[in-house]
Amino acid sequence: MSWLDRLRGGFSKTAEKVADNLTGLTSRAALDTSTLDDIEEALIASDLGPEASHRIREAIARQKFERLDERGLRSILAEEIEKILAPVAKPLEVWGFPRPHVILVIGVNGSGKTTTIGKLAHWLKEQDYGVLLAAGDTFRAAAIEQLNIWGERIGAPVIAGKEGGDAAGIVFDGVKQATATGIDALIVDTAGRLQNKSHLMEELSKIRRVLGRLNPEAPHDVLLVLDATTGQNALAQVEVFRETAGVTGLIMTKLDGTARGGVLVAAAEKFGLPIHAIGVGEKADDLRPFDPRAVARAIAGLPPE
Repeated sequence: MSWLDRLRGGFSKTAEKVADNLTGLTSRAALDTSTLDDIEEALIASDLGPEASHRIREAIARQKFERLDERGLRSILAEEIEKILAPVAKPLEVWGFPRPHVILVIGVNGSGKTTTIGKLAHWLKEQDYGVLLAAGDTFRAAAIEQLNIWGERIGAPVIAGKEGGDAAGIVFDGVKQATATGIDALIVDTAGRLQNKSHLMEELSKIRRVLGRLNPEAPHDVLLVLDATTGQNALAQVEVFRETAGVTGLIMTKLDGTARGGVLVAAAEKFGLPIHAIGVGEKADDLRPFDPRAVARAIAGLPPE
């Protein structure tokens, strides 16, 4: 199955939810203010968020349709979603010199953070980058074990310590090892404890200080992994982590298992942060940069062009 097929399949539940919420709105005799309000509410109920939903409503109003059929509505929907997604669809680049390019990966427990790191490493290795993984989530023994399994699976070395160990020390060792062995990218797993913000901030600032001593530009990326199944809660996580961790970009996972994929659009419109990749499955190659047009058409329930 091609990536485009997997993408469409991944967004099928979201497309169904959007279609269900819009059912009956295109058969009305007139496209009046009341109908436009109902369309806006239907889009908000589809997790597209108030900002994006209002923007789409205004775009429909500007078209001055007397009536709007279902196909016409889907086309405008796809067009406007693409306009929202296009500016933020930015593949991750390994630009840091001197090497390694350091990527901190953060997110709440259960967001798919450690799995995403494995997939991200696989994607970079496919582009012929040398990758080293650092198990900086020392609070969960399972996270260290999981990262080791991914390392074996994709052929990437993993640097790890003991459960409860010093995350900053592991990151320090990771940079040293990456520098000594000519590694291009160091991907660092971190502990995901949203409920204890002060501890999280303390740990992340310590990691940043250690990295800064080794390379003033590191970390080059701070990526927040979001679980699409959490819907609007994902947006609240962006708020918190942007404030506490200086997030530079987003990766959204689990889009294949949810009808709440509209939150991708809400995040793009609300924050404007780069969305480097999306996950639509469990396999190593199910995390990829995305084509805004293909995703927009998938959410709107239109076939690929």
